[in-house]
Amino acid sequence: MTSEDRTPAPADREEVDRRIAKIRVRMDELDSKLVALLNERASCAKEIGQLKETVGLEVYQPDREIEVLRHVRARNGGPLEAQAITRLFERIIDEARRLERSTE
Repeated sequence: MTSEDRTPAPADREEVDRRIAKIRVRMDELDSKLVALLNERASCAKEIGQLKETVGLEVYQPDREIEVLRHVRARNGGPLEAQAITRLFERIIDEARRLERSTE
């Protein structure tokens, strides 16, 4: 099959463009929700950091991080692979740890 065979007809192209635009609007909505949820999670991390500081607990708790990663991987229904979920949450955890330390 050549690239010419895959080029949609003009009417089809308009439909494809319309559908892409609609999906992108949905993605933008989801991105907004993700940002709100990430910031809510970050607020929790700051609060945990403050509580840890009051009793002298270490910020870094590897067992808890392993537990979080297991939890999110277990709830992953795809299409993201487990490794992708792990990478995303490792970054989220890194940022949460940074916020916990900022209370020190």
